[in-house]
Amino acid sequence: MKTLIGGAIAAALGLVGLVIWWGKFLIVLTGIIPAMLLLGGALAIYLGFDELKDTRKDDETVESPPESSEGEEVEKDKKETDDLKEEIETLKKD
Repeated sequence: MKTLIGGAIAAALGLVGLVIWWGKFLIVLTGIIPAMLLLGGALAIYLGFDELKDTRKDDETVESPPESSEGEEVEKDKKETDDLKEEIETLKKD
């Protein structure tokens, strides 16, 4: 309950302050917007560069060919997947 009352008082004081100092608020806002755009753009560039590094790292890794026992398992999984796809198609038709 104290948090609700404190929040309401802070919001009311903020609204009153915004009305009283509207001109100064706009001056501060005109200074903050370019800074926020600059920081947001820098963050986007950093994250894009990091993602690019990750995709290059994934492309460079080469998987070893499956061994005979793994090959049998893969074929079994493929057959099971095909069977399930056929079952789904028959259920869709009904």
